[in-house]
Amino acid sequence: MEISRNIKSYLYALIGLAAAVAADQAAKLLAAEHLKDKEPFVIIDGVFQLRYLENRGAAFGMLQNRQYLFVAGAVVIFLVVAFLYGRLPHERKYIPLRICAVLVCAGAVGNMIDRVRLNYVIDFLYFNLIDFPIFNVADCYVVIACILFIILIFFYYKDSDLNFFRSGRDSRNKGK
Repeated sequence: MEISRNIKSYLYALIGLAAAVAADQAAKLLAAEHLKDKEPFVIIDGVFQLRYLENRGAAFGMLQNRQYLFVAGAVVIFLVVAFLYGRLPHERKYIPLRICAVLVCAGAVGNMIDRVRLNYVIDFLYFNLIDFPIFNVADCYVVIACILFIILIFFYYKDSDLNFFRSGRDSRNKGK
């Protein structure tokens, strides 16, 4: 029964990951087709617009043209998150953490695909009201997952709910 739960859990995660990455890639494709070499598309004047940018760096344009470093980082993030995902107990209350894990991986994979395929990441979402750096859907996944994770850790889970990270696999099956 435990093997079946693990397989189902990973299958759901892979389906969610594939759907999220597909949505990210589709949005970037649309941005490239409809925004590249054009004036920004204003959604809310003075607040939010769609503006095409080829980002060859990391957040805020740091570390320009270090694609190998970003790809390696994405692979490491994916492997660490997948390992931690496997350690999560198969109980309903851990579904939000599983969703966070899938979102972080989807963000890493979505931007990694761009870096490998194009040698840059397509960014197109711009809040000009606060002059926030241009970003994309994959970036949203990571930010949303991190915010949700912080909220869950501080306000939802108790310390005892997270003991499975410190203990071995045996602690996950306690109380079943």
